[in-house]
Amino acid sequence: MINELKEDAKQRMAKTIEALGTNFNKIRTGRAHPSLLDGLRVSYYGTDTPLSQIANIGVEDARTLTVTPWEKNIVPDVEKAIMKSDLGLNPSTAGSVIRIPMPMLTEETRKGYIKQARQEAESARVSIRNARRDVLSDVKELLKEKEISEDEERRAQDDVQKITDQYIAEVDKALVAKEADLMEI
Repeated sequence: MINELKEDAKQRMAKTIEALGTNFNKIRTGRAHPSLLDGLRVSYYGTDTPLSQIANIGVEDARTLTVTPWEKNIVPDVEKAIMKSDLGLNPSTAGSVIRIPMPMLTEETRKGYIKQARQEAESARVSIRNARRDVLSDVKELLKEKEISEDEERRAQDDVQKITDQYIAEVDKALVAKEADLMEI
């Protein structure tokens, strides 16, 4: 029973780390990366559709993304969606290919992105701690119902804390890597 609770905590914490990675990918660095446009949706025949489902997204060079819509008539819609996004990108169209140059990050914008990354990391830590709290309350409930002994409860608390510390260290490591990536010129 305790092992099931620990596995559940591990799964929830791993999902938090995965979500943190996704959120970090949305924070723009100076380099072009297709995942920057992951959250972008384009009005396609009256339906908001993810950009990746209606176009090929590629990297032309280290500072330029290319978007090639599968239908030529949606090029203006894609361009408009990129401009309206909060990414601060200015696409230029050449026929059916949309090129998106990545602007250089100023010191001020870098610090803003680092602040955003720290907020994302803190929310991930909170989520991990919430998973720990839920598991520990379940363990206390088992003790109250006399399904486990006090020794088993103490051991379970120690194990869950070790798991929590491990995942928080992963969050910290990811944050350090993202900060280094953002400060790189």
